[in-house]
Amino acid sequence: MEIKPIKKRLQLYGFNNLTKTLSFNLYDICYAIKPEHSKEYIEYIDEEYNAERLTNILNDVAKIIGATILNIAMQDYNPQGASVAILIAEEDSRSDGTEGCRESPGPLPEAVIGHLDKSHITVHTYPENHPDKGVSTFRADIDISTCGKISPLKALNYLIHCFRPDIAVIDYRVRGFTRDLDGKKYFIDHKINSIQNYIASRTRNLYQMIDVNVYQDNIFHTKMLLKEFDLNNYLFGTAKQDLKTREKNKIKQQIKKEMIEIYTGQNIPG
Repeated sequence: MEIKPIKKRLQLYGFNNLTKTLSFNLYDICYAIKPEHSKEYIEYIDEEYNAERLTNILNDVAKIIGATILNIAMQDYNPQGASVAILIAEEDSRSDGTEGCRESPGPLPEAVIGHLDKSHITVHTYPENHPDKGVSTFRADIDISTCGKISPLKALNYLIHCFRPDIAVIDYRVRGFTRDLDGKKYFIDHKINSIQNYIASRTRNLYQMIDVNVYQDNIFHTKMLLKEFDLNNYLFGTAKQDLKTREKNKIKQQIKKEMIEIYTGQNIPG
């Protein structure tokens, strides 16, 4: 029987001063032929992702990363959009925090600006319409910044599952340093090769993904674009079977153009 050596935990001098920040933009695209349908889509999104629901999502995020919630503030905006704020402590006393640093996908859900003690969770929503082409876009900006041993990466898989975005732009960065008992500095306290490793494989298979990582500075960047889509899931107020083939092709081109422009960060001529 092989006996594996026990890996000793890093003994630090004082508090773990590393700041781990996960930031991402999630985008949902829709097409509404009539102006009244565009308005109805914005109203639908505003209700679907109101401050109360966003608060529930962020409550789950705090549980997943092992943080203790201290205070919550939420706000719905007129004409649209919402924010939620949550104050949390650095870590849950039930966990040593090491689980959140392992390079594997976090949990899925079973079924907003936030402040933490020295960390914070924020979410802001931005529904908007294209002025003349029937395209509507919903954007959710989420930031999870933690200090100490807990890591926000375990919440990534859950959040992608909650929002099911067409496009996602994700950034993860570890800042600052902490010291061991001998005074040696540590600029990161866990191994990471890619943000993609924290997303379930069945989710990764649905997206075209690229990484731009600066390993020496502990900066990680991943972009995701949905590979295929059913037009029926993007039409609001109109069914695909009610459209002529030429109309369907034109709308699919407009939706794809919108998605590629957001994914690449560049306008496509025409």
